[in-house]
Amino acid sequence: MSFVGTPVRRKEDPALLSGRGRYADDLPTPAGTLHAQIIRSPHPHAEIVHIDAVAALAKDGVWTVITGEDIRKMSDPFLVVLKAPVHQWSLAVGRVRYVGEPVALVVAESRYLAEDAAELVNIEYRPLEAVVDPQAACAATAPLLHTEAKTNEISVRKFSYGDTKSAFERADARVALTVEFPRLSFTPMECYVVVAQYNAADDGYDVLANFQGPFSTHPVMARALRVPGPRLRLRIPPDSGGSFGIKLSVFPYIVLMALAARIAGRPVKWVEDRAEHLVAASSGPNRITGIEAAVTKDGRILGLRLDQLEDYGAFLRAPMPGPLYRMHGAITGAYDIANVDAVNRVVLTNKMPASLIRGFGGPQLYMALERLVQCIAVELGLDHLDVIRRNLVPAAKMPYRAAAGSLYDSGDYPRAVATAIGHGRLDDLKRRRDVARAAGRKYGIGFAAVVEPAMSNMGYLSTLLTADVREKAGPKNGAISMVTVNIDPLGAVSVTADSTMQGQGHETVLAQIVADQLGLQPDDINVVLEMDTAKDQWSIAAGTYSCRFTPGTAVAAHIAASRMADKLKDIGAKQLNVLPGDVELVAGKIRSRSNPDNAAPFGRVAGTSHWSPVMLPEGMAPALSETAQWAPELEPPSSDDRINTSLTYGFVFDMCGIEIDMLTYQVRVDRYVSMHDAGRILNPMIAEGQMRGAFAQGIAAALYEEYAYNDEGAFLTGTFADYLVPTVSEIPPVEMLHQETPSPLTPLGAKGLAEGNCMSVPACIANAIADALGVKDVQVPATPRRIHALMEGSGR
Repeated sequence: MSFVGTPVRRKEDPALLSGRGRYADDLPTPAGTLHAQIIRSPHPHAEIVHIDAVAALAKDGVWTVITGEDIRKMSDPFLVVLKAPVHQWSLAVGRVRYVGEPVALVVAESRYLAEDAAELVNIEYRPLEAVVDPQAACAATAPLLHTEAKTNEISVRKFSYGDTKSAFERADARVALTVEFPRLSFTPMECYVVVAQYNAADDGYDVLANFQGPFSTHPVMARALRVPGPRLRLRIPPDSGGSFGIKLSVFPYIVLMALAARIAGRPVKWVEDRAEHLVAASSGPNRITGIEAAVTKDGRILGLRLDQLEDYGAFLRAPMPGPLYRMHGAITGAYDIANVDAVNRVVLTNKMPASLIRGFGGPQLYMALERLVQCIAVELGLDHLDVIRRNLVPAAKMPYRAAAGSLYDSGDYPRAVATAIGHGRLDDLKRRRDVARAAGRKYGIGFAAVVEPAMSNMGYLSTLLTADVREKAGPKNGAISMVTVNIDPLGAVSVTADSTMQGQGHETVLAQIVADQLGLQPDDINVVLEMDTAKDQWSIAAGTYSCRFTPGTAVAAHIAASRMADKLKDIGAKQLNVLPGDVELVAGKIRSRSNPDNAAPFGRVAGTSHWSPVMLPEGMAPALSETAQWAPELEPPSSDDRINTSLTYGFVFDMCGIEIDMLTYQVRVDRYVSMHDAGRILNPMIAEGQMRGAFAQGIAAALYEEYAYNDEGAFLTGTFADYLVPTVSEIPPVEMLHQETPSPLTPLGAKGLAEGNCMSVPACIANAIADALGVKDVQVPATPRRIHALMEGSGR
C-alpha cells in the first residue's frame, strides 16, 4: 500500500487537541528572564520631541527603558530591496509614521510591572500632517513620510510584453475599470512571541521566536544587529498557532528584543497582545488597479493594460514589495493573452507596514482581472462564462509560457470548468436565480478563474530593479528545499526539514512520504519540525510560505528517503546474500523479492551501520543519515523583464450564487462550488482542510474583514468589535471538486493548494454582486453599508 495519496490521519492532532502543543509561550525561559512592554505611537505622523522615562525607571523591578536613539547607536536600519532612503529601525527614530509604531521599550522583572511602568513614560510629540490615501500620497504636494526620499511614490516600473499598442488598435472594443482592494489581515490565534538572549563572550544572540520565514530575512536581521549570520541563532518552536503570512513580520521585534537583552544584560521575553497585533503587526497591502482590455466583439482579449498602485504603509519591510511582484509573471492569470503593458507603482502612506498574507498578490490581481472579464461580458452583451472559456489557456498549449514569463507546468483548464459546471450545478444556480428574481429578490451568479503559484522563485523580487541594476548586483533565482532522514541504532527513523509548523499537517505528509520509501508505517516515522539555525540545514528559501512545502520540502523528503532506501537495500543484499536489485522494503522488513521468506527485520538491517560497520558494503560510510537538497531550475529575470515567479501553477475555478437581503443589505452565499487542480494530491484529508481554511479567509476578505483608517490616519479597527472576523456560523458550505494533472516539474507531481481560494473567492463573490445589482463598481468587503450605497447610487 502507498500512503501518499491516501487520507492518513494527522499525526499532529492528538497533542494539539489534548492541549499538549508546544508553543513559544509554553516553552521554558532561561533563569532570570525579564519581560518587555512596547510603548506605541498614538499618532499617524509626528516628530518625537522628548521622552521622559524618569518616573518609570524609579519603579521597583524596572530594569531599563529603551528609546529609538539607543537602538540607532547599536544597530543599523533594515535592508530594503530598493536603493531608497526609507530607513526603519526596530524603534522609531526621531519621527513616528503610523499609529502603533514602536517608540520605546520598558524592560522589567514581570510583564505586569512592565505594563504599569509603560504608563509612566511621558512622550512629547509634535503632530505632522498625515496621508493615508495612496493616490493623494503620490501628489507632489503630499506630506512626505521620508524627506530624504523626496517622494512617497518610491518605485515606478513600466513593463511591456508583446505588441499591446497594436492589439488595442485592432480591437473591436475597449473595456476599462478601476478596482480597489482593501487592507486586511488574517489573524492567527497566537500572536507574536520572542525570547532573546545575548552572549557577550562571542557577541552573539540566541533568539526563540514563532517566525515563519522566509529565512531571507535572517541576513536582514543579522545585518541590523551588526553581527555575522552565525551569531544570530534563531530557534523556531515545535508549534505555532497559525500564521497565514503574518509571522514573517515578527522579525523587527526579534531584533528589538535581542538588543534589549544586550542592554539589560539578561534574557528578555515579549508576548504580543491582541490589541497590539491588530494595530501594528502587519496587513496585506491595499492596491488600486486601473485595468483595460482590448477585445474582439466575441469577447476574445487581445491585450491588457494595467496600472497597479500598491500601498505598503510607512515602511518597505523585507521582502516587500513581494505582493506586487510575486504574481508578475502570471499577470494574465488563467488566460491566453499575448500582449500586456503594466505599470507597477509602490507608494508609502501613514499606515502600518504591509507584509505577506495568505495568497499575497493573488487577491489584488484577480479582483481586477476577474472583475474586468465580467465587465467585458456585460458591456458586449455576452455570457460571462463564455468569455472566461473563450480566453482560458488551452490544454494543448501546456506547458504554457505566459506573456510576462511564468511557465504554467500542467493543467486542463477548460476540462476543469466543464466538470465544475456539470452534473447540473450551473443549471441549479440558474434555476435559483430565476426563482429569486421572479419573486423580486436580488440574486446573482459569479465566476472566477485563477492560477495558483507555488514555491516562489527567490529571484522574482529582483524584477523590481532594472536589468542593468540587476546585472551589477548579480543574478538572484532558484529555491532550495532541504530534508534529512536519520536512522538510529535500533532502526527508529526521524526526519527534520526546512519548513516551519503553523498547523498545515506537514509532519503527517512527510511521514507518509518517508514511510512509503522505507516500507514502514507513518506512525513509525518521527518528524521534528522545530528549527535551529545553529545546527539545522536551512537556506534563505526556508520556512513555510507561498505553498512551497508540497513542490519543495516534500520533494526533498522523497529524494532523501529514496537514497536511504537504496542504501538499506545495499546493506540488506549483503546480509541476505542476494543482489541489491532483488531487495525490497515492505511491512517493516527488508526481504528478497524473489524469495520473500528470505527476510530480516528493518531495525536489524538498519542497525548494522551503527553496531557492525565492518558488515557494510565496501565503500559505504557508517551511520545512516541522508540529507537531500531539491533545487529546481528557476531562472532569474530575463533582460526584457520576463520572470517565471514560481515552480508550479495550480488552477482554481469558482462558481457561486448569492442573494442580497433587501432589509439588512447583507450578502448571503446561497451555493458555492470550487474546482481545484493542484496536481497529485498527497493527502486528500489535509488538502481538504487547507482549502476550506483558505475558503473561509476568502469569505472574510469578500464580506467582512478590512483594516480601516480615517482621513487623518487614525486606526479605526483595533478590536474584534470593529474588525469583523467571521466565525464558523458565517462561513457558508462549499462543494470542493478536484482534478489531478500532475506537474512534470516535480518527482511527486504535486503542486501547492493552500492559497487558491484566498485569491478566487473575493473576485467570485464580487462578480455575483455585480450580477445581482447590475452595477460595475463593487468594492470588498461588501458590507451592508457598501451594498446600500451601491443600490442607492444605481437607483435600485
